[in-house]
Amino acid sequence: MPHPVRRPARTAALAAATLLAVPVLAACDGGGAPAALKSPAPASAPAAPAPAPAAALPAALTGQKPGWAPCPAPSAAQGGGKAPGGAWECATMKAPLDYAKPDGETLDVALIRRKATDPDKRLGSLVYNFGGPGASGVRTLPHAAKDYEKLGAAYDLVSFDPRGVGATSPVLCLDDKALDEGPGPSGADPLAPVRTYTEACRKNSDKVLPHVSTADTARDMDLMRQVLGDPKLNYFGISYGTQLGGVYAHLFPKNVGRTVFDAVVDPTSDELQAGLGQAKGFQRALEHAMEFCRDKYAANCPTGGSDEEGDRRIAELLKKLETEPAATRSGRKLGSEQALTGIAAALYDKETWDYLVQSLAELRLRGTGNNLLAIADAYGGRGQDGRYDNTDAAHTAIGCADTNRRYTVEEMRAQEPAFRAASPVFGPSMAKGLLACTEWPVRGTADRPQVAAEGSAPILVVGNTGDPATPVEGAKRMADALGRGVGVNLTVKGEGHGVYGTNACATKAVDGFLLDGTAPADGTNCS
Repeated sequence: MPHPVRRPARTAALAAATLLAVPVLAACDGGGAPAALKSPAPASAPAAPAPAPAAALPAALTGQKPGWAPCPAPSAAQGGGKAPGGAWECATMKAPLDYAKPDGETLDVALIRRKATDPDKRLGSLVYNFGGPGASGVRTLPHAAKDYEKLGAAYDLVSFDPRGVGATSPVLCLDDKALDEGPGPSGADPLAPVRTYTEACRKNSDKVLPHVSTADTARDMDLMRQVLGDPKLNYFGISYGTQLGGVYAHLFPKNVGRTVFDAVVDPTSDELQAGLGQAKGFQRALEHAMEFCRDKYAANCPTGGSDEEGDRRIAELLKKLETEPAATRSGRKLGSEQALTGIAAALYDKETWDYLVQSLAELRLRGTGNNLLAIADAYGGRGQDGRYDNTDAAHTAIGCADTNRRYTVEEMRAQEPAFRAASPVFGPSMAKGLLACTEWPVRGTADRPQVAAEGSAPILVVGNTGDPATPVEGAKRMADALGRGVGVNLTVKGEGHGVYGTNACATKAVDGFLLDGTAPADGTNCS
């Protein structure tokens, strides 16, 4: 788990992973794999300064007309696969590379849409961001659209690849071979793999790195609103998409239309607080999954008879994998970090806990890592052809553009005990993630996003009590930070990262808000 705070949406990729059945767990069907994945968490602090205002955009940009056409197959950077076909259309939108120079060089933002299926009820466009940062909206939306059919009757469903992502000037760092090999042991210098990764990003993407911040993408969204012909931006942000939506609302409060945040990033947390909160969130989700394992599989549960025993067994497996990676049928090896990534990925959705049980059983009973490697590959954006999308590279570049905090090795080591206390399984790796931006060649903007949005229309902010990646406390803090009369907080008592389409009460509330403009009362709870 090289990135401790934000993580991408992986709905389509994880659904395509194939797991190996383990006979001792007869109730596991051996097919499918995890669904959605995403971003950060906890604590309170003063807001970051507002980004500097951008110069007015020329009419050549605000008045452009996208050339909608049938979508091509996704590129390798987007994750590959087949063209979506059907009613899906793709286009590009020109945006300034540098918003301080709006008449200067441009980049092409990749767009996708499906027109409203009931034109008589059309309300405009509904723009999605599925998280990360780093998820390709162009590739993700067609896979996820079945969850939004009701909304798609009244809205043109629209998404995009944010700058630095997928087909929009993608940030490129290590090649496929280097990503397969992994960073290797850091030895006495934990910054060694960070330097290798950072230098590759600088070498391959130096031009775009200064221009991939969340504020830059928020400005792209307002340009997109104008290009799509919408007086207000109707928006559905998931995970990191909630941070992006919050920054948009801060920069353009008068342009906010019907907006929903699901699986909410806490805007009051800096990188350290978010990392510690997420470590606690994943540990909590792991304990819930281990309880599920004990209840369902009794003596056959691979994590044993208690949470403490489960933590110990997993730690022992991970420790062994550091020096003795597990064999897989592909010929590749499963190392400790890949195994940890696979475990975390399986915690994003209660429906995937069986896969986690099955995968740990395989590792304990057979000594092989086929299942965890399949899950880690899907989560890491590795296709069956061995090619990686650029999610991790974009994730790093956007995250480092957004934070001005650069941790030293000494500061990281000072925080290791706190991370280990937050999660004996995930904490140590997440502590090392504090170094991800230490050698980054571009200065970050602030230690926290600014989301105060006085004058904005109401924004529905939905949090889930069992969310491992964006702990529920962040939703209330986001609602408060947006401002009185703006943030409307809805809390769901459940498991998993994100609730739309999985919780009937929350889904009904979101549909009512987006379709009818009727928001639930602030502080409403769903079970």
